[in-house]
Amino acid sequence: MGYRTLEECIMDLEKHGHLVRIKEEVDPDLEMAAIHLKVYEAGGPALLFENVRGSKFRAVSNLFGTIERSKFIFRDTFEKVQGVIALRNDPMKALKNPIGYFGTGVAASKALPIKKSVPSGFKEIAIDDMPLIKSWPMDGGAFVTLPQVYSEDPDKPGIMNANLGMYRVQLSGNEYELNKEVGVHYQIHRGIGVHQHNANKLGKPLKVSCFIGGPPAHTLSAVMPLPEGMSELTFAGLLGGRNFRYSYVEGHCISNDADFVITGEIYPDETKPEGPFGDHLGYYSLIHNFPVMRVHKVYAKEGAIFPFTVVGRPPQEDTSFGALIHELTGSAIKQEIKGAKEVHAVDAAGVHPLLFAIGSERYTPYQQVKQPAELLTIANRILGTGQLSLAKYLFIAAEERQPLTTYDMPRFLGYVLERINLQRDLHFQTNTTIDTLDYSGTGLNQGSKVIFAAVGEPIRELCTEVPAVLKGLALSGFSEPRLVMSGVVALQGDAFANYESAGGEMKALSAEIEAAGGMPDCPMIVVCDDSEFLSATFDNFLWATFTRSNPSHDMYGVNSGYSFKHWGCDNVIIDARRKPHQAPPLVPDPEVEECVARFFAPGAVLGG
Repeated sequence: MGYRTLEECIMDLEKHGHLVRIKEEVDPDLEMAAIHLKVYEAGGPALLFENVRGSKFRAVSNLFGTIERSKFIFRDTFEKVQGVIALRNDPMKALKNPIGYFGTGVAASKALPIKKSVPSGFKEIAIDDMPLIKSWPMDGGAFVTLPQVYSEDPDKPGIMNANLGMYRVQLSGNEYELNKEVGVHYQIHRGIGVHQHNANKLGKPLKVSCFIGGPPAHTLSAVMPLPEGMSELTFAGLLGGRNFRYSYVEGHCISNDADFVITGEIYPDETKPEGPFGDHLGYYSLIHNFPVMRVHKVYAKEGAIFPFTVVGRPPQEDTSFGALIHELTGSAIKQEIKGAKEVHAVDAAGVHPLLFAIGSERYTPYQQVKQPAELLTIANRILGTGQLSLAKYLFIAAEERQPLTTYDMPRFLGYVLERINLQRDLHFQTNTTIDTLDYSGTGLNQGSKVIFAAVGEPIRELCTEVPAVLKGLALSGFSEPRLVMSGVVALQGDAFANYESAGGEMKALSAEIEAAGGMPDCPMIVVCDDSEFLSATFDNFLWATFTRSNPSHDMYGVNSGYSFKHWGCDNVIIDARRKPHQAPPLVPDPEVEECVARFFAPGAVLGG
């Protein structure tokens, strides 16, 4: 029942054929990440690096590299935790079936954290004693990619009011004084931000601890979107089948089961440049000022192992986190957002930029629904809920006569496009917040949102080949039309120069399509830099379209116009060309790729 340490998990994975040891020395500067990426892409095992250049500590990656391995790690507790979350959402289930839910009570007994004395196995070390792992060529330095950043609310101190979040931690580079300072990058809508705000009001530094390693349940808990009132630390005990054990040293919380702990303080208004960093949208997040933590002390347990992952264009290892979270908390969204049946943050589009959702239409059950009503209420609830509020695009439909799921993504999008009235059912929010890592907007955290809402019977049959109108375009600057899916066509354009010229190009394109008689069977056109790439796979379409566009600035339309401040069109045109202000995409270093090829040669440790 649950692992006491990260090493116990590693030994268990090795015993069951889920882990490979790499004994040869490996450079933490790009090489370890390059090896990880190749193994992850191949659906390979977890990797234990036993000889990390420049460090006496071992490192492990790809622990959660497949959903099957992730569920194997939590095989003893997974169903019980699902039961506890279900009870949290609907306590009446236990009253209706007390025997069936008996096991959830046993699981819940592991939830409360337990305060212990400081473990004797911890020794003080320095930051540069740890593996300083750099993942991408343009990264600003070494980062902790699987941290558990702990903070307490100064207004309500104590572990039960603490926050445990996965906010990246920059260990080296930029202006940080090595061993004395680290960067803490956290985005908006994060619990640590509330804690720092409260500390700032008191004029005090915020004490922060960064736990690295420990039982895998601790790592997953740091990324869990939990029901209100459920602590990440209680969830760690539930999922790990073992209470979270902690102590305090000089006022700083210590996770007794962690492999490494960095303690320090964040002072009011004290920031330093952080980044660049290859992020989960598939681009670099650029250099911006974020809180700097003055390092107090750094600890490592005897035989500590440094867990890491590589963040990049999905799918990556954190995709398994998303799949696990969905399975564990799938019903929670129905409780939090009434009328919502399903909300899917689309991993292939970088999670935050794109949401697919299914809602209900119950406002007028005595009438045949002719246009979205309750769906719009639900959509606004979704865009006002936690991290879902960072989305730019929300496609929402009402399930009616046929079963519908957002996880069959081409079918769901086709369902919306068949039904949506583009003159009426597009709803924008401008000058609002988006994901910190999304550079498609007008500034850091700044951008727009649009809702595509669809209900009722189909109003169009979607094209299954490129419409003749687009094949015969005489307009210079647009070429290579390619079908992405039914009803969606990619069109290649010249490189984006600026919004003034883009507006002229889209106006001319729209006018030519309208003059040719329109295209009622093709509701969406995506203008891009490379139509062959965008149309090659559905994931390419999702990634390039929704990470490279800002709805208010990059959506145009054929026969578009305003009616009482409401914008509509006959065909949506999304300009998904790369813009000069956007961050560069992640590209591996070819020399490093060539260097690590030795690990994959026939007869080598990862050969085959």
